[in-house]
Order: sequence, then structure tokens, then C-alpha cells
Amino acid sequence: MFSIMIEAMALRVLLVQSDMQIAQPLARYFTQHGDEVWQAWELGQALALIDQVKPTLMLMDLHFASGEWQNFLRRIRHAYPDIKVIMTNQYPDLQREMLAREQSVHVFLRQPFTTRWIEQAIKRLNEDTQPMRVRARSQIMHAAPKTDIRQVPQKIRLPIRLKITLPYLLLAVLIALSGSYVVSRVVVEEMQSRFYNRLLETGRQSTDWMVREEDRLLETLRLVSNSQGVAEALTAGDAQVLRALVMPLAANSGEEALILIDASGLSVFAMRLPPEAEPGAYEYARGEPDFQQWPFVSPVLHGARDARGDKFAGLGQAAWKDYFFVSGPVLNTAGQPVGAVLVGKSLHSLSVGIQAETLAETSLYDLQGLLLASTLYNGVEVFPVGEAQVSQVLQRQDISSPTRELHVSSIDYTEILGPWEARGGSDLGVLGISHAQAFLLRTSQTTRWQVFVLVVAAILFVTLVGVYLASLITRPLLRLVTASSEIAKGNLEVKVDVGGDDEVAVLAQSFNYMVAGLQEGSIYRDLLGRTVSPEVREQLRQTFTSGNLRLEGQQSVATVLMCDIRGFTTLSEKADPATIFQWLNEYFGQLVPVVAAHGGVVNKFDGDAMLAFFGILPRPLSPKQSSLAACQTAVEMIEVIDRLNQQRLKRGEPQLITGIGINSGLVSAGGLGTSDRLHYTIIGDTVNTTQRIEGLTRDLMDCSGVLVSQATVNALGGSAARFCLAPAGDYSVKGKKDRIFVYRLTSGVDEEGKNGTPHAD
Repeated sequence: MFSIMIEAMALRVLLVQSDMQIAQPLARYFTQHGDEVWQAWELGQALALIDQVKPTLMLMDLHFASGEWQNFLRRIRHAYPDIKVIMTNQYPDLQREMLAREQSVHVFLRQPFTTRWIEQAIKRLNEDTQPMRVRARSQIMHAAPKTDIRQVPQKIRLPIRLKITLPYLLLAVLIALSGSYVVSRVVVEEMQSRFYNRLLETGRQSTDWMVREEDRLLETLRLVSNSQGVAEALTAGDAQVLRALVMPLAANSGEEALILIDASGLSVFAMRLPPEAEPGAYEYARGEPDFQQWPFVSPVLHGARDARGDKFAGLGQAAWKDYFFVSGPVLNTAGQPVGAVLVGKSLHSLSVGIQAETLAETSLYDLQGLLLASTLYNGVEVFPVGEAQVSQVLQRQDISSPTRELHVSSIDYTEILGPWEARGGSDLGVLGISHAQAFLLRTSQTTRWQVFVLVVAAILFVTLVGVYLASLITRPLLRLVTASSEIAKGNLEVKVDVGGDDEVAVLAQSFNYMVAGLQEGSIYRDLLGRTVSPEVREQLRQTFTSGNLRLEGQQSVATVLMCDIRGFTTLSEKADPATIFQWLNEYFGQLVPVVAAHGGVVNKFDGDAMLAFFGILPRPLSPKQSSLAACQTAVEMIEVIDRLNQQRLKRGEPQLITGIGINSGLVSAGGLGTSDRLHYTIIGDTVNTTQRIEGLTRDLMDCSGVLVSQATVNALGGSAARFCLAPAGDYSVKGKKDRIFVYRLTSGVDEEGKNGTPHAD
């Protein structure tokens, strides 16, 4: 008996939940009442905990994987019959609830796991046993008195449409007038003009930054070219001396590239900072011959000068990277050029530096409009500048700066294009400066204050009216929403107060009538679920939904299984009826889940006999599939019966020796009866033959066993190798003119690895 005395003794509670966060209210409830609580989120973990802690109460989630949770529950009910079980679920699932009821679980707790619902579930669990403890438990709500759902609905006196339409019509007019005023003010402010002005200003800032960066590179160039010993080492081609002289100067200035070339244009010493390298981690090289071909290097080697002096600048494109360089001569003591110095910065660093200075996205394009470096694209789709637009930018650079629209990374940008110039005004390419189109789209201070005041006033007015209307309209609707949520969770004990004279009042009244009908329907559904199998109930539902009043008979090839307890009439004479019912309920309670697990349908119970069929419901199966399922079911049923008999022997109760017969063939399945009382069943010679085969077990077997007809063996085909099918001979049975050949069925195969099942002609 499941009885624990008063508050003094704590419960041992195991929570087997697939979502432990949802289960926290359960753990909190039992912990607050002084119980010991363990939690498991996997079935294997739960089995280990059960063996260790021997829980008194288990709350198990109904939504575990289908096959696993049934096997787990069946194992617990067999191994630990004293553990009381409450099934929890997040939403109604009648099919799973029926499967749980087959394992003698009758209490279900749905979310939310409030104190009230937990206590009601515990009270329902203890209705047939001693109380778990003396606590203040909430009383189970009684069903509301039955009402006449045919009452005449109330008349609508004040339509809810009028309550809502008039106030919000006034609000709509007010908001429309205010919006028109705000839009007109925003247009007057010429946002787009301000945006383009900001772009032009950013473009000028980027040009100024380029000039300053070029001057900084020139300072480093002068330091290197005027350093004592550089000219002599360059003339001698001594790279080691040059490195010792110029490397500290370049590193202190943070330069990315410095190259010293001799008079023939061949590099004597070159140092470059690789991308993303640490400061000072330079790479060194010499002997590179391509520098004389660069247009800003050749004039230096030939001693040329322009209006700004003997220094030149340009774009150096090499295999190792693209750089912006300034170049200048290295003079010997006689003032003659013996080589040149190139100080450079990578184009990527240039674009990043301009972005940091102007807070705008920067792109550098060559004279053909191809992208060289950018902070805008970052590896996404690139939009090069067309050659015609490059020509327009360079020709009209003193007059206007064209713009273009870009869509990059789901953001719309406007890019202004201008010339990218080097020392002396030579054009290297095009410089693009981009801002997101939402950038700087702002109104004046006065307009912002006006918009703010109008918006605040409108919001306050709408809020006041909305609160007033909500108190009149939404309060009863919220009560209906709350009640509907409870109905969705399976609580049919809710009512809604009826008040008022509008549509909401009529809706509340109709809702109460609906709940009353659902309560009645729930009772009928529960009764139907206990009377017929879930598959037959679903077939009934589909038949009635289609408008048919009968389940029309249909012919199908199926496999029929029949079992019967041998000598049960004699056993019944030695025990009282209540004990007989208890034995049969325990017996069928372990056999029916085995049939259901293999897709079979229990058609009926006839005293100690049970008739089941395979291959018709819930969906038609091939003869091979239905016969295989029936044979697997029979083998497992024998194992279950053997375990049950061992338990009965320990209890001093007689064994229930069972004979099982299996036959395959054509049957007629459908509803028998009248228009107001139906019974779904199967009839035909196949059913009668199955009964006769089951009867043969009394003569051929001393213990529980299975006999299979030749028709079933033929239907098994190659699947017969899964079983041991020993020929038992052919026999004459009552009602059959032809003799029946049968086989003894057990699991596995015989010693020679063959089942030896000859097929009848």
C-alpha cells in the first residue's frame, strides 16, 4: 500500500523530465515540503537512480521518444510495483495517455505546474490508497451544474464596434494632422542637401590627410638619404651596413616599406612589414630589378627635377603588395646621385588611416576603376568604377564630384568620387568616400523639439484613451483568454463571469455553454477509450466524420492471434470473483502492451481468452509483415507469461498456462450491430481456424506455447528463418473438412541453423 504517515516522513521523489527547466516548479514544490528530490533527464539515468534511491513517487514526462518511454514505464511497473507514477505533459496527447493507461497510470499533470494542480494530482493518485501525508490539499473542483445550452442568447444593445470606432477615428485625424506637419518640416530642412555637404567635407578631409601622410614619408626619406655612410654603402652595394644604418630610422618612424636601389635600378637593400605582422617584424630582400620601370623612380635615378624639387611620388604595384611610395635621390659627397630611396605605405593602411581620420568608409581605385584597397567591401561583392566615370572624375575634379549609390551588406551607401593625387598633382586613381544613407539625416534643433513635443503629446493622449478603452473592453476578453488557456491545458473546470450587454457578454455566455459540452464530451471520450482500442476509436472517428453511420465491412488478408488460459474454469471455481478479476486484469495488462507494441489490435476479450489481429488497423500491411508481427508478438507474450507465472508462484498463486494460435488468411473487418450500437470485429473462416489451432495446444503442449498454421508460415517467406518452427503434424479439427498442418513456434532457429518448414502444396 502507498501510505506514508503524516508530515513526519518525507517522500522520495524522482523527476524524470526531458526538459529540466520546465520541471523546476515540481522540484521547488516537493523541496519546500521537506521531500527528498532527485532529477533525471535521460531514461538510462533514471533507471540507475531508481535502483539506488528506491523512490516513493515518480513524475515522468509523457513526451520522451515513443518506444523508449513505453519500455521504460513497463519495466518500472514490473520491477517496482510499489512506485506511484504521475505522468506530466506540456499539451494534451490522448494517444500517449491511452498507452500510459495501459501501464496502469491514471493520473496526468499538465503545465503549468502550479501548487494547486500538483496537489490535485496527488489527491487523485491517493483516492484508492491511504493518504501520502496530512497536508492542506486543495479540494478538487466539482463540475458546474448542467445548463440548458438551448437558451436564447442575449440581445446586443450597445455594439462593441461603436465603442471602438468613434474614439479611434478622432485619434486617427489628430495623428494624420500632426504627421503632415512633421513631414513638411522635415522636407523644409533639406536633409539630402546636408548629407551631400557632409560627404564633400569628408572628401576634403581625406585629401588633406593624404598630403600630411606624404609629407611624413618625405621626412623619413630625407633622414635616410642624408644619414652619414648611406651613400658610400649604397655605392659599395653593402646591404649589411645599409641595414644597420637605416633600419632603426624606419622602425622608429613606423614605416611599412623602405627600399634602397643603386644607379642601375637594382635594389641593394629592401625592408617590408608583412600584413598583420608585429611592429618591427620586417622582411628583408635585395637584388629586385623592377624598380627602374616605375615612373616615379626613373626621374630620380636620372637626376630630374620638377617645380617641387627632386622628390617624386607614385603607386608601386608589385607581386608582394601595392604600396604608395615617395622617392628621392641619394647623393655622394660630390652631389652626384648614386641611387634612390623609396619609402612606402601599403594601400590598405592608407584606406584604414583615412577612415580613422574622417569616420567614413574609404576605397582606392586605379585609373581603370578597379578596386585596390577598401574599408567598405571587406570581402563581399565589389563595385568597381567604370572607366567613363573615372575619366569624368579626373576631367571635372575642379568643378564637381560625382556620387553613386551602393548596396553593401544590406546597407545602402552613397559614395562620392574624387581624384587620388600624388606629389605634384599627378593622378594615381580615384578616391571614394562613403557614408550610410542614414548618416546625418537630422533636422534642426528647433524642429527636433517640435517633433518631440508633438509625439509626446500624441502618445500621452493615445495612452489615456487606450487605458480607458482597455478597462471597458479588454478586461472581459482577458478573462476569456485566461479561461481558454486553461481549456487548452485540459482543465475543463473553468467558468467565465457573464456581465454587460454587448458581444463580449454573449461570447462569455457561449463560452460557458461550450465548456459544459466539452465536459460531457470528455466523459464520453474516456468511456469510448476504455471500451475499444485506440485504433478502433480512430476508425470510428474517421467514419463518423465522413458522414457514415456504420463501419462498412471490408475484406483483407490479415493474421489473427488468439490466446486462452488452459483450465481457467477450474481455477475460477477455487477463487472468489474479485480475485479472478484481479488475475485477469494483471494477465491482460501485461499482454495487451505487447500486442500494441507490434502494431496489433486487440479485438475483444472473452473471459480468459483474447483475440487480436494484425495488418488491418491502423494501416493495411502485407501478409508477410502482418504474419511477422504476429509471430514476434506471440514469442514475446510467452516470455511475459513465463515471468508472470514465476511471480505468481512466489505469491503462492496457480500458474496461468496459455495456449496461442496464429493463422493468416482472408477476413472481413467492420462494424457489426445496429445504427445505435456497433462493435468493430473481424469474422471469417480464418478466425474460426485460429480458434481451432489454439485449441490444439491443449493436446500438443504441456506448458505455455504457440502453434502456427501452414498459411502463416507461407506468408512469412524468408522471415521464417528468424524463428524456430518445428513441424507438429496435420490434424483434423471441428468444423474443418481438410486437415490442418501446424508448427510449434519458438524464438531463434534449431541446432542445425535451419527451421525445416516444408510448405504445403
